[in-house]
Amino acid sequence: MTEPDRPQIYLVTPPAFDPEVFAPRLAAVLDRVPVACLRLALATGDEDAILRAGDTLRAVAHARDVPIVIERHVLMVDRLGLDGVHLMDGARSVRAVRKDLGAEAIVGAWCHATRHDGISAGEAGADYVSFGPVGGALGDGKLAEADIFAWWSEMIELPVVAEGGLDADLIRALAPFTDFFALGEEVWRHDDPAAALVALTAALD
Repeated sequence: MTEPDRPQIYLVTPPAFDPEVFAPRLAAVLDRVPVACLRLALATGDEDAILRAGDTLRAVAHARDVPIVIERHVLMVDRLGLDGVHLMDGARSVRAVRKDLGAEAIVGAWCHATRHDGISAGEAGADYVSFGPVGGALGDGKLAEADIFAWWSEMIELPVVAEGGLDADLIRALAPFTDFFALGEEVWRHDDPAAALVALTAALD
């Protein structure tokens, strides 16, 4: 039996930040820990704020050969020179967004804890699906349980992301069944986010 591939880290920004202050913190993390992708996940709908953040973080990420996607704001992908989008409505928008952005763009879909949405998103052209939260009491309180990842890893080839409320124990438990761990608040709440990410990824060793 072959050893499963080590899951990769998918880094998610805080929902609000000053780009000039955040950029060096992000750079320090990317310089210390291998990151497969960065997601710009701003809560604001303010166009100027999104443009400023996107410009700043794209430069930091691309300088380190890290692709950057944006959460929800499909129209900002081309405008900011980003690599793709992370959709938050399951499979609903995937087909149209794939058509708009083309085959080369990264299109991911958050499917909460719904296996059917994940399958539909994959069939519609998503490059990955994410399930979560896997821990904590976020949103409606419904968690993406370990069995959805175990089933997915056995039955579906499309990459899967675990996110939301992660800690070292959950990372350790889900590592055999997931391709990526999306980490955001788990890292940025610490004074030294790079050290926090190193400590969390130690659970993969």
